[in-house]
Parts: sequence; C-alpha cells; structure tokens
Amino acid sequence: MRPIWTNRSILMKVFISGGCKNGKSYHAQRLAKARQSRPLYYIATMSPADAEDEERIARHRRDRAGWGFATVEQPAAIEGILDKCDPRGSFLLDSLTALLAGEMFPPGGGADPLAAARVLRGLMRVLDEIDDIVIVSDYIFSDAETFGPQTESFRKSLAEIGCAAAERCDVVLEASYANVIVHKGEGYHLNI
Repeated sequence: MRPIWTNRSILMKVFISGGCKNGKSYHAQRLAKARQSRPLYYIATMSPADAEDEERIARHRRDRAGWGFATVEQPAAIEGILDKCDPRGSFLLDSLTALLAGEMFPPGGGADPLAAARVLRGLMRVLDEIDDIVIVSDYIFSDAETFGPQTESFRKSLAEIGCAAAERCDVVLEASYANVIVHKGEGYHLNI
C-alpha cells in the first residue's frame, strides 16, 4: 500500500469515520505511524462489556503489535491523556464512539444525560493542546430503523461531537469498504 501522507513534518489533526469493519482503525494506525520521529500513543477508549468486546480489543492489539505504539487506556475523561502523555507526541484515539458509550452508559445501567457535554469539553481540550492526532469514530447514522430514546440520544450526541471534532481537524476522511474518501484536507499531501 502507498503511504497515507508524504510530508512527515506537517502536524495534523485528522478525523476518520466509517462503518463497522471498513478499515478505519487500520488507516488510522498508518496515519499515526507515519509520525515516526515523535512519541506514538494509542489511546484506547473501549471498556469491554462482553467476550465480543474482549476479542475486538485483542484483535486491535494484535493488529498494532510492532508498530511502536505506547497504549494508554482512557475509557473516560479523555483529557486525562494530557497528564499521561507528551503532548508533542503523535496520537491515535480509537474510538470516539467507545468513549461516548462508556461515559453515557456506565456500568450498572441507566444513561448519563451529561456525558455528551463532558466528552465534548474533554475532546476540545485535547484538540487545543495536541497538534498531531488521529481520531476514529463510527458512522452510525444511516439506519432507517427507529431506535429507542437512549439510542437516539447516543446517535445524536455522537454526531454532534463528531461534527465539532471534524470542524477542528485539518483532515476529514471516511473509510468505506477499504476505500478512503477525503472530505477535507486535500492540501495536506494525502496519498491514499
């Protein structure tokens, strides 16, 4: 495969979205890995709820083995990475979806109505202080099915947070069936 970008000296904020199993994490890893001269952090946000989640986490660990990432578990309060990592590093936050889910639906049931605002504030602080980051998020908005109020609230919140992050990012990509579509940032020497 060709490199994702050709100029490693440019610091970028990248937002990448797409459907389940469309290569978002792989492309995001390649983007972040291109920053080899900087400390490389993988910000893991998923709190596993079942065996399927555990397997997904194990698969992601296998997929990035040997890539040079220092893994930082941060399933809540995303701004906490600022105290754990060198902000001059290159970051891969995987994923915004898991971060919001963990904050909005804490163990024990129920939904936290303040979670979305908290996640948004924390993410904006991270984007203020980190210059080189790739943020992964799922695209869960095209279903025609009507969901219950909690799921609809989650989808709406994820969309709002994703839009705010995309606005602040230099590059916005969509992973779709192993293809990458550039929605913003063509001037950043992307070579996809």
